[in-house]
Amino acid sequence: MNKENCLANILKVINVLQNNAEKLDCNYSCTRPFLGDITNNPCFNTRLVTLYRCDNSLVTLPYTLNGVTDETNVFRIENVTDNSVTVLLLGDDGSQTYNINTNTYATINLGCICAVRCIGDTTITNV
Repeated sequence: MNKENCLANILKVINVLQNNAEKLDCNYSCTRPFLGDITNNPCFNTRLVTLYRCDNSLVTLPYTLNGVTDETNVFRIENVTDNSVTVLLLGDDGSQTYNINTNTYATINLGCICAVRCIGDTTITNV
């Protein structure tokens, strides 16, 4: 990892966590690959993030889903290089859970990003 770009390093860690989460066997038997109560779903596959520009404004991007155009500032990390991040734009079903896969991707120049905020973990289908 590039020691010069701490944002890229953070986003790469999130991407690795998400990629590894998809490989978990999420059964709830004695052989499950985690400890703890099954009500805490360890099988999340996405860490929701928002990205901030250097002027403290949220990166907000448009998407169209089922013929309706909307915008979002909540993303799933898909790929990271030292200079850019590719994100999946996530939609909201009205409950602010942002777990709708919009199948819309964007590549963002990390030189324009000064902060990342992790919102929480969730499960996104078809990723």
